[in-house]
Amino acid sequence: MAKDPRHQKRVAQMQQLFAYSFVTGQSQSNEIRPVVAILDQIDRLLSQAAPERPLIDINKVDLAILRLIMFESLKTKTPKKVLINEAIELAKEFGTDSSPRFVNGVLGRLLITNEP
Repeated sequence: MAKDPRHQKRVAQMQQLFAYSFVTGQSQSNEIRPVVAILDQIDRLLSQAAPERPLIDINKVDLAILRLIMFESLKTKTPKKVLINEAIELAKEFGTDSSPRFVNGVLGRLLITNEP
């Protein structure tokens, strides 16, 4: 069974953001250039949601997932719960055993708890 093309696109973007976290001076693909353009804003939000975990200490895969999903939440009309579910799936597929719970907690604080 083929995976959802939206999921495949997110996988590619997450992998590019993961690579970007190691070499911040690299040229970005058109896929992640918009994310990198507002990375400071996204990172501020993430830092506020997880003050006990400085960004430098967050697993790079988890950070790439969080950045991607936060970008989508700011720039698209995709329902927040759909974004959180997608983040959890990415974390299960690429992260550590604790990644799904961590990603869910951070995004839950940012996207659900802070909804108007």
